[in-house]
Amino acid sequence: MWPIIKITYREMISKRIFTITILMSLAFIILFGVATWFAAREVNDMMGRIGSDGVMMKGFFSTQLLGMGLYFGSIITALLAILSSVGSIASEIESHQIDTWLARSLTRKQYMLGKFLGLSSMLILYAALLFLGLLAINQWVGGGMVAVQVSAGQLLSGLGYFVLLPVILVSVSLLMSSMTTTVTGGIILIILYGISFIGGFVEQLGSLIDQESLINIGIVSSLLFPTDSLFRLTTLSLFETVDNPISFASQGIFGTSSPPSAAMIYYTLGYGLVALLLAIRVFQKRDV
Repeated sequence: MWPIIKITYREMISKRIFTITILMSLAFIILFGVATWFAAREVNDMMGRIGSDGVMMKGFFSTQLLGMGLYFGSIITALLAILSSVGSIASEIESHQIDTWLARSLTRKQYMLGKFLGLSSMLILYAALLFLGLLAINQWVGGGMVAVQVSAGQLLSGLGYFVLLPVILVSVSLLMSSMTTTVTGGIILIILYGISFIGGFVEQLGSLIDQESLINIGIVSSLLFPTDSLFRLTTLSLFETVDNPISFASQGIFGTSSPPSAAMIYYTLGYGLVALLLAIRVFQKRDV
């Protein structure tokens, strides 16, 4: 599998979408840094005017600012994962480049696992750097005025959930790539991803206004495509717990008033594993 992993690295780096995403990610981090710096100045002025009454407001503002950065960071990571992996099998079948590899003493299972490991490891590195970059800006830019207090355990937990997102998406993308064309698979995955995030916000809204029907819509969308739960778990890991009635994790548009359960975590892991196994199975049976 190692030759497949190496060639996957080369292919991914050589793709224009990867270069564009890296450049846009750098622009996003710079913009987030500038916004954090200006926000820190405003918070400093506010604290000087209203004193201790502004502590709660400062905490809320800090978590929302970091939550916004992580939210758009997760979108960038997801799009890169989808666009870089959805054509990894389909495009090579269409161009018959895959015939060269399958003619060697390499099983289709090894080929698929090599693709998965190559894409996942590359995207895990990207997601980790993006996550740590956003957190570093939050902690150090602006003299720490808008810094969220995060322990080492919270950092590792949040990072784990954040980097799991591209792994799940790669598994499902490989399944789509082994079943359909690149364009069709990309459209399906982007729509599913959008449904997941919209459903997540609907579920949080339903929890806030105690509307069971909205909560159920969010749960169904999470079961259909459980990517939003990973973002919610990331913010929960960083912003305390929802058991605290004044927890900043449960407040604002990026809050999590209805947290994913432990069963949802296992479901998400199982979802990715089943998608990968199905991708291998479908690819083994496909006539190329």
